[in-house]
Amino acid sequence: MVPILLCSVAAVAIGIDRFITLNPKKIAPPHLLATVWKQLKADEMDAARIKALRQSSPLGRILAAGLSNASHGRDVMKESIQEAAGAVIHDLERYLNTLGTIAAVTPLLGLLGTVMGMIKVFAEIMAQGTGNASVLAGGISEALVTTATGLCVAIPALALHRYFTGKIDGIVVELEQETIKLVDALHREEETGGENKG
Repeated sequence: MVPILLCSVAAVAIGIDRFITLNPKKIAPPHLLATVWKQLKADEMDAARIKALRQSSPLGRILAAGLSNASHGRDVMKESIQEAAGAVIHDLERYLNTLGTIAAVTPLLGLLGTVMGMIKVFAEIMAQGTGNASVLAGGISEALVTTATGLCVAIPALALHRYFTGKIDGIVVELEQETIKLVDALHREEETGGENKG
């Protein structure tokens, strides 16, 4: 029972942490790309602003990585964006493996508790015989409590794991769309600028 209770505390803590962390508006602020584009158009995007952008949000970190390498061409810019995005996604997925492990392990811990309880019940039967039915029933019900407790922890943990995984997938798609818009807009601008000069 003690490991199951510790797993339940860990699952609750991870759930609260991820609910706070996985706020789409904090990860990808709605008007960030528009602000960055305005600064680029006004030629105000210097090293200090890129540094501030990097520290502002996870989307800001990805955009800053792209802007830092924008002068090296589209491919280099995309690579740097992918590297930054990989780090951001890793941060978003923090503790999800632990939550999945809790969902998988707690029913097994409950089953282990039940098996150990049943072993004790059969040991009692061997020692005292089957005369005292209330002792046997009490022992069996006590043994089954661990399985029920394990399932009570595992089911919400699994539901939370699925929910957070889906939420992260949605956030990742949004981050990709925002960064693709920046790359396309920046390099389209460069191409049209180059054609005009030519």
